[in-house]
Amino acid sequence: MNVIFIEPSFPYNQREFVRALDAAGANVIGIGERPRDALSDELKGWLAEYIQVRSVVHEPSLIEAIRFIQDKVPVERLEATVEAHIMAAAAAREACGIPGTSTETAFLCRDKPAMKDALRRAGIPCAQSTRAETAQDAREFAAATGYPLIIKPPAGAGASGTYKVRNDGELERIIHESGLAGGQAVAVEEFIEGHEGYIDTITIDGEVGHEFITHYYPNVLEAMRERWISPQMVTTNRIDAEGYREVRALTRKVIKALRIGTSATHMEWFFGPKGLKFSEIGCRPPGVGQWDVYCAANEFDIYFEWASAIVRGRTQTPPSRRYAAGMIALRPERDGRITGYSGVDEIERRYGDCVVAAHLPEPGTPTQPIEAGYMANAWMRIRHPDYDELCRILNEVGETVRVHAG
Repeated sequence: MNVIFIEPSFPYNQREFVRALDAAGANVIGIGERPRDALSDELKGWLAEYIQVRSVVHEPSLIEAIRFIQDKVPVERLEATVEAHIMAAAAAREACGIPGTSTETAFLCRDKPAMKDALRRAGIPCAQSTRAETAQDAREFAAATGYPLIIKPPAGAGASGTYKVRNDGELERIIHESGLAGGQAVAVEEFIEGHEGYIDTITIDGEVGHEFITHYYPNVLEAMRERWISPQMVTTNRIDAEGYREVRALTRKVIKALRIGTSATHMEWFFGPKGLKFSEIGCRPPGVGQWDVYCAANEFDIYFEWASAIVRGRTQTPPSRRYAAGMIALRPERDGRITGYSGVDEIERRYGDCVVAAHLPEPGTPTQPIEAGYMANAWMRIRHPDYDELCRILNEVGETVRVHAG
């Protein structure tokens, strides 16, 4: 099978998808923005061919490169795993007659107001929401729905550019800060109180082949606003518990409603006083290296499982569910440059056998703002057979390790 993979070298873990496709028996052809000489020798070894384009989201350039490839060999699949590449890849598939995620599905998995409109029609419980094209649209939605509200980009990822609005005064300020006053459309949503998590799948012809559930501690919006918090994402190994049955069923309804075929998916959800609510879904793997957490928790190669779904139409190895696993972000005490760490040796002494990966930038490294995300500065990944004990260990890491900056 000839598989085109979009942007094989950046970000760094893109190479893992290429490696896995090659291992699954695919003839992998890369299209990316970097010159071939910039690729590592190992990556070149997994690629049968590589074509540089000026931009992988510039559809004419992408289509031209694909048609050049199609003049040489038949192309059975075209894959993209980065959120920003999904729409361009879908448009190129349709233009070039390649199976895979359609432009309609890609759009509905990218545009949050359209996504929720489609899912409400399918009976999926969602927050009230609208696309605001003007400031008056936002004011009218606020008057009808009440506060608090969430305002965010229609196609944003994570908490980037997201605001919580509590009253009319904040709404007027955020109308300007969000760009809405200047004509930039935004998604406006009812704020849903409750616990936040996500469920990730590898889906094959609309059927879930693998699935994993992860909890946020605390919820993302709070985690991305408070420096003192060492936020965690914790993947359960108790996915068969009764309490997860509803969210697993909801995921399957969403996949069906959006006509997702063979793809990785990343679906966020809330559970609180109003019950379980769908938040949003991406037709792609999760970010922040979360698939590496699943590998550590389940003692298998999830990248190969994804590649097998693409190439062979099936998964290969069941996850062991032996471990719960989590990632904790460790924030510098202030902006500047990292000067050192404290508490790391103590954590290593107590729990070294549970630490599966860590990133502790060298002293002198410039810090990144907390809004840059969970992996922007230091972090650790930890696993343990017992979910509750893992949560306790992660809390202890957050209370013990300090990232000093000056």
